[in-house]
Amino acid sequence: MFGTAGCGSVTARAPAPAPPSVRVWPSFDGRNARTDRGMVVRARGGTLDAVLAYAGGQPVPGHLDATRTIWRSDWALKPGTEHTVTATATRPGAPSTVAMGRFRTRTPQRTFRVASAVPLPGETVGVGMPIILTFDAPVRDRAAVERALEVRAERPVEGAWRWVGDTQAVYRPREFWPARQRVTVVAHLAGVRAGPGVYGAADRSLTFTVGRAQTSTVDTRTHQMTVRRDGRVAQRMAISAGMATTREYTTTSGVHLTMDKGNPVRMVSPGRSKGDPGYYDLLIDHAVRISNSGEYVHAKDNVWAQGRVNVSHGCINSRPDQAAWFYAGSLRGDPVTITGTDRELEWDNGWGYWQLPWEEWVKGSALHAPDAAQRPAPATPAQPLPQR
Repeated sequence: MFGTAGCGSVTARAPAPAPPSVRVWPSFDGRNARTDRGMVVRARGGTLDAVLAYAGGQPVPGHLDATRTIWRSDWALKPGTEHTVTATATRPGAPSTVAMGRFRTRTPQRTFRVASAVPLPGETVGVGMPIILTFDAPVRDRAAVERALEVRAERPVEGAWRWVGDTQAVYRPREFWPARQRVTVVAHLAGVRAGPGVYGAADRSLTFTVGRAQTSTVDTRTHQMTVRRDGRVAQRMAISAGMATTREYTTTSGVHLTMDKGNPVRMVSPGRSKGDPGYYDLLIDHAVRISNSGEYVHAKDNVWAQGRVNVSHGCINSRPDQAAWFYAGSLRGDPVTITGTDRELEWDNGWGYWQLPWEEWVKGSALHAPDAAQRPAPATPAQPLPQR
């Protein structure tokens, strides 16, 4: 008896998907990692589910891209610090991959930091207030440093930095700040490369408050000053401006900002010695400075001239009681717009930054204007003695 043989079908099991791979830069176990390029985590064959990075025990902020395959740190890495990373990548139907490791960043031999900042932390300022950061070393890679400067406002505005020399950057909104809000400035400088061999030593942050909206207008032809708060007229003041017999005795026209104040302020005639014609050395009450060329809004008891004729040496003077009122209510950064003279306020005279149209302002940014970092920036002029 012969039997018959049959064949049956056998279904082969498909191989399981390979687990995703994870790469971290700087590489694990490194002892001299660069700081200025930040940290990058990449997944291949899957997506990143979680990235936990710490520098000396503090979280390293970062973000995933739209594909969830690349995670980048938001800022440069803290120098001379051990960093730990745990990254998890997943793929449907495949085992997860967890990469864990550590590396240490290099310690730079030369560093730079923020030497001074305006406004002061906690200060309440006017709606025209600039942010001024001064560094303690020249900045060659302005774009890298500018990218590390963060401005966060409760009511966000469009703004830009402008470089004023190699050691100073100034931030200005396109329009005046919205009133009554807090603004935080963070210079994420730790690990940022400012130039060959020079790296940021530490971050710096400050928070200030934009107060009420006070703006003043001065017409030197009608000899009147009007102060508005939140759009309403708060004070009308008869004034006397510069006599305009010389350039130095001519009040500058343009958008000024109040810079500081004193009661009294010593005012000395510029370029003159005791005994020279026109020499003066006086203490002036309730003086609010509005430029670096010696201009103030201040008190003077010459009511006969105020509202009628310009007789000052360049300042705006008003009745003592009204000058005291203006002095008491002024914040740094309040705009004072002067019209009617043939001497224009230079944009780099004091805080005359609002003199530049926005299109010109952004040309001084290393990020908005590609060639700005290569152009020499104008030096900040020396501040002469105030005049009256």
